[in-house]
This record gives sequence, structure tokens and C-alpha cells, in this order.
Amino acid sequence: MKRRDFIKATGLGVAGATTLTAPAIATSMPDIKWRLATSWPKSLDTVHGACELFAKAVGEATDGQFQIQTFAAGEIVPGLQVLDAVQNGTVEMGHTAPYFYHGKDPTFTFGSSIPFGPNARINQSWYVVGGGKELLNEFFKSYNVTSLLAGNTGCQMGGWFRKEINTVEDLRGLKMRIAGFAGKVLQRIGVVPQQLAAGDIYPALEKGTIDAAEWVGPYDDEKLGFYKVAPHYYYPGWWEGGTMALVMINLDRWNSLPKHYQNVLEQAGHLANTWMMARYDQANSLALRKLIANGAKLHAFSQPIMEAAFKATKELHSEIAATNPNFKKLYDSVTTFSNNGYAWFQVAEIGYDNFMARHLQN
Repeated sequence: MKRRDFIKATGLGVAGATTLTAPAIATSMPDIKWRLATSWPKSLDTVHGACELFAKAVGEATDGQFQIQTFAAGEIVPGLQVLDAVQNGTVEMGHTAPYFYHGKDPTFTFGSSIPFGPNARINQSWYVVGGGKELLNEFFKSYNVTSLLAGNTGCQMGGWFRKEINTVEDLRGLKMRIAGFAGKVLQRIGVVPQQLAAGDIYPALEKGTIDAAEWVGPYDDEKLGFYKVAPHYYYPGWWEGGTMALVMINLDRWNSLPKHYQNVLEQAGHLANTWMMARYDQANSLALRKLIANGAKLHAFSQPIMEAAFKATKELHSEIAATNPNFKKLYDSVTTFSNNGYAWFQVAEIGYDNFMARHLQN
């Protein structure tokens, strides 16, 4: 058969060629517009910036057919009500730290970080390939939501103190702004936890209403000016060794999406996660130098304080696991995974990092 006859027989003229080259996605995927509520003010340009990057990536990957509009904390619902808004369908999705909702069930804490839990790399490894995502989403199902990984702050700092803290006794009666599950641990070693919004922390420190406060790390902390009224800056934030942020999606809306869109959301979450970690690694190192130059005094928590906090943490975990099957299931999983992870890290990673840190070069 001649080429001209073949084209006529198969219909592959100009119109046929156009049909074949049109993107399959453009002709088969629906136009969708969703709203994403975040737990973050826009001033936290790293964690909130990751939400904007996530939404932008989804739009570009679908040629604008799947559009997501982001809303900062308070624009639709307060930052600590994002889970409720997603659960009841007020918004289709939210970007948040699940440990904010530990009051509903302490099992939510595993969606972010638990005190003396894994570092950032081990935590996200557990979520991605260690069964964490499946276990969490099995638990989240009862709240009509599912999750995707979409950020990590890395290890956070231990907070700002008006005076030096050297012993466990120094902590007794100390009023500290610290939220969530970590406050329950510190309470066991004498601290009086306080819950304050970001804008209320500085005046409370300045007036002496509180004695200490933790937030995130150098980049975010510098903006709030804590070093001016509480100059002693402690590390590490053992309650947040590698805090994940998740995109929470209404389960019914997730199940209604074409598989392609589900995959796009997941890949956009990985992009946001990688970007946030890189951004914090860059910004925190520069901000810490500025803080020290401006008078912040950097301290490590003493070994007795770390050991006392570790002991109190393990006791609390054991008590909750004894009465909460969901908590126990996730605790056993993340603990086993973390133990294996650190057994490997101490062979090469920690040895190499310690050597390089001792040989910083100009």
C-alpha cells in the first residue's frame, strides 16, 4: 500500500494528526478548584512558602486544570482548627502539624514528631518507606482525612530563657511557653507549661509573666526578637528532632480525584518537603550568626537535664501506650524504625559530621 493510500485509509490526515498530538490529560482530566487552609501566618515564609510552592506545582503539572488557593491561618479558620475544617469539608485540604491536635488523641503526635523521636531524615524515611504513612492514614481515616508528606523543619531549638538553666532543679516552677505534647513531659520535671500565641510571647517574656519560650529555630525566632528579653538560647529541642508537616485532605474529596491528580498532589508534597528542609538549613545557619552577634548566648542543655527529660518522656509514652492501642501501634513502629536508623547513622553519618564540624574552614 502506498503511503498516501495508507493515510486515507486510516484517517491520519491533518485532523487525525491533531487528535493524536493533543495531550491526553487536557482532554480527560476535570477542572478542579480547591482551597487549602494552613496553620501558618504568611510571615513564616518558609513553612507557609512551602504551601504556596505546593499549590503552584499542582497547577503547573496539570496545565491549570487543578487549581489550589492557599489561605493563611485565620483567613478561613484559625491555625489550630485546620484539621476540623478539612474533616467537615469546610475546605478540601489543609497544611498543618498534626501534633497540634494531640488533645483529640495523642496518636496525632506521630504525624509531626514525638519527644526524643527520630531526626528529620529518619522520620521522613519512616513515613515514606517504613509504614508510617499507612499507619497514620489508617488512624486518620476515623477523622475522615488522609495525609501526604509536605514539609519538615529539621531539629528545632530548645528555646529562650531569661536566666541560665544548668540543673533539673533550675526548671522547677519555671513558667515556659511550650505547646502540645512536650509540655506534658516538661511538667513532669517541674516546668509550668503555658500556651501563648506567637504575638503574645515577647510581651510576656519582657514583663516576666513567663520565664522561657520555645518557637522553632533561629530563622523564625529572630523575627520575633526573643533574644532582646530572654538572651539564653538552648539546644537541642529534644521534643522536635525532625518535625514533619503534612497536607491533610478530606477523605471523600481525595477518593473522588482521578488517580493522576492524586499522584500530582503526592509529588507536589515531596517537592514542598525537600524545599522546606533546604530552606531551613540555609536560613537557620545565617540567622544563628546574626542572633549571636546581637547578644544571644548559646547553651547546650546539660546532660542531667537531657537524661531527666528522656526518662520522663519514656514513662509518659509507656503510660499512654498501655491504654491507647493506636498510640502503641505507631509508637512501636516508629521506635523500631528509629533504633535501626540510628544504629546505621552512628557508623558513618555521625562520625563524618562530627569530624567535619571540628574542622570548619574559612
